[in-house]
Amino acid sequence: MAGIEWRTFVARLAQRIWFRLALFTVLALAVSLLGRFAGPALPEAWALDFGQDSVATILQILASSMLAVTTFSLTVMISAYSGAAAQTTPRATQLLLADNTSQNALSSFLGSFVFAIVGIVALSTSYYGERGRTLLFLGTLLVIAIVVATLVRWIHHLTNFGRMADVLDRVEKAAHDTVCAYATAPTLGGAAATDVPASARAIRADAAGCVTGIAVAALADAAERARLTVHVAALPGVMVGLGTPLAYVEGFADDGTADAVREAFRVEKHRTFEQDPRLGLVALSEIGSRALSPSTNDPGTAIEALNAIQRVLTDLLTTSADSEVAHPSLRVPTVSLEDLIEDALRPLARDGAGIVEVGLRVQRVLGDLIAIADSEAAASLRAASEHAEQRAVGGLPDEGDRDLITAAGAKARARHER
Repeated sequence: MAGIEWRTFVARLAQRIWFRLALFTVLALAVSLLGRFAGPALPEAWALDFGQDSVATILQILASSMLAVTTFSLTVMISAYSGAAAQTTPRATQLLLADNTSQNALSSFLGSFVFAIVGIVALSTSYYGERGRTLLFLGTLLVIAIVVATLVRWIHHLTNFGRMADVLDRVEKAAHDTVCAYATAPTLGGAAATDVPASARAIRADAAGCVTGIAVAALADAAERARLTVHVAALPGVMVGLGTPLAYVEGFADDGTADAVREAFRVEKHRTFEQDPRLGLVALSEIGSRALSPSTNDPGTAIEALNAIQRVLTDLLTTSADSEVAHPSLRVPTVSLEDLIEDALRPLARDGAGIVEVGLRVQRVLGDLIAIADSEAAASLRAASEHAEQRAVGGLPDEGDRDLITAAGAKARARHER
């Protein structure tokens, strides 16, 4: 099952460590071999004497040091990934893997190593002329300058990379991006969902997995070419089994059109943040829940996660939806606000039921959201406040703490609507 548009493919390719490593390696190889062809074009005055084997000596030092630095950097990155998965949530690992600074650092170090090795081999075979050796020397100085600048930036980056605050910020940004994209186009540019006719043909998944995205343009193109109305049944983030309906098509669809509709749904092994507005909130909630585990016992981090959740849900409630229907042949359901609220707050309300500080913060978050929500969203938020209050009151042994939660819940639900 394909369903990967070229934009998604390019975006994912740029996030892969191996791609940037390969790109820097090829670039270093090209630069190191360029001296043979560019050297003869240089003025005769560029043929300088640097001393016997001076360039080779510098390149040997560069090669040995870059190999050690590359190995060290890779070890640090793997440790950061493991630490983030163990202390926050495994869902954050894919965000750390896509970190530009760490990828650039590792790629620069490996590229410098390849540059040095190829330069040493070329010098030993008399590949360069005198002007080519001059060009190689100047190129080596440039590579050293790049390495020093990259090292300074990399060392500064390591002071925060993979730490709790860093992971929280990354997950919050991913949640913010997907939630705002969803709020802007809740039906992915299609029309609102309608009842599926009994005569509609089900397009079923040919593999088990998670729907990570829908190629909306390809789906609409297939529908318009065959003059179909496509009712989407599986949104990004939904787990499907073999034979589970992904969509229903209203009208006649031959096998080729059915395959095109099926391939517009990207089904993979793991959820991604790309089109899934719930995953970011789930990840933030998981970070807070893990902080509340008896082995960690860190309510402060749980409160930080609640603060991030409040900011993301505020963006959701204050972002206006685009009323334009770009693909009228598609009927797309929306993610319910109740599901988003439960993903974000129910685990924290459950795991923090015995901690009054967490219970109070949950009510304050809900109260602030109720104050800016419309009547329909406010009703869902008030219901969440009631459930969180019941959990907290049932988990607190002290009567004074229970009274605080009850008062906070009543105050939250009494906030004025927008």
